[in-house]
Amino acid sequence: MNKKQYLPWLMWFFPLAFFGFQFILRLFPGLVMTEFLTKYQITATDFGVFASLYYLGYAGMQIPMASLLDKYGPRQIIACSALLCGFAVWLMLLCDIWWVALLSRFLIGVGSVVGFLGTSKVISIWFAKEKYARLVGLTFSFGLLGALYGGRPVSMIIEQIGWQSMLGLLGLAAILLGLLNYSFVRNKNQKTTTSNSTLVADLKKLITHPSLLILAFANFLMVGALEGFADVWGVPYLMASRHLTKVEAASITSFIFMGMLFGGPILAYFSEKFKAHFQVTSLCGLLMAGLMIVILIFNLQLSQSVLMMLMFTIGILCCYQVIVFAIGAELVPHHLLSVTVAFLNCINMLGGSFFHSVIGRLMDFFEPGMVEGIKTYSVEAYTYTLLIIPIASLIGAFLVWYSRRKSKNVLALNQTIMVDDNTFTHKRGTHLLN
Repeated sequence: MNKKQYLPWLMWFFPLAFFGFQFILRLFPGLVMTEFLTKYQITATDFGVFASLYYLGYAGMQIPMASLLDKYGPRQIIACSALLCGFAVWLMLLCDIWWVALLSRFLIGVGSVVGFLGTSKVISIWFAKEKYARLVGLTFSFGLLGALYGGRPVSMIIEQIGWQSMLGLLGLAAILLGLLNYSFVRNKNQKTTTSNSTLVADLKKLITHPSLLILAFANFLMVGALEGFADVWGVPYLMASRHLTKVEAASITSFIFMGMLFGGPILAYFSEKFKAHFQVTSLCGLLMAGLMIVILIFNLQLSQSVLMMLMFTIGILCCYQVIVFAIGAELVPHHLLSVTVAFLNCINMLGGSFFHSVIGRLMDFFEPGMVEGIKTYSVEAYTYTLLIIPIASLIGAFLVWYSRRKSKNVLALNQTIMVDDNTFTHKRGTHLLN
């Protein structure tokens, strides 16, 4: 393999490493909830706000970061984003002030946005078009390995060296990844065809599109199992309800991410085979709600192996988001595809912010106890509070089904426009030939 052949793969590898790494930063609070409550003397409501700020920063910068990548290229943007994450982690480590910790969590969310977007940008400019879909799929799968390592392995290291030392290592790793990306990733001159005014006009079209808004809100409600339970609250819940160690609880929760490694291709296959994107998405919402209710209500009656199997299945179902993007692509004209995906992903991540804030606030309706100076919450507090996840998922599933009925006319119109465009192109080509 000559230099020209391996360089694109090397440039793909380092943004990919950062994409996987940001999952570890995303999941870290769930592993140190007790320690945070003790260090900052905060309540579950405060902790929920802290966890939610990652998703707020991530969602808010989704579209602006895509524009920055188009304007300046992936090299500087990925490197600066990784360095921002490293700076934010060290800021949290070195300062004991609560508002500084909140700011740090927000900045980590802002920096993490570029993980997937930057890797996708590198693929689009350095690889052939026919490899794009395959490499984006690989990127998502390899990125989820970061989520797997962010569970059991990181929790084991925390038990060995302490959470603050682990946080320091994560800060150093982020800085190193920033330097490596700046050293190896290269930009490529491309003409940017989308202006700021065009972007604003496109966004106006999306937020006045009823069917797309219903779909986005349904997606917002259905992310609780992943962004609420798996990302943060699952580990402390299992520790409290089943008296597990942090390592054991993180290991069980990580089965959700393991299921996601397989969920994308499985759900995409069935939705394409039966031409049932709306039905499959709605069914995923219903099944996620049912499985979450089983876990929360019958937790102690379930063996550990059954619990892992249920988590794995939930992980598969969480990949309904892949189909949501496909539905969104069908609802809008082709030139709005990129901004539609960014818009849907933005609303999706806002769902994570919503669930963390609400779960934390609901937890404080139950009086926390004190064990050796450490604030603790009862199993009942976790159980009743986390029931908001399946309830929201049920509502989201209903909205997806409703949006299918609302979208029929839009899909038919888009099909007509495509046919008319093809007919016009054919006639114009015939005219030119004549």
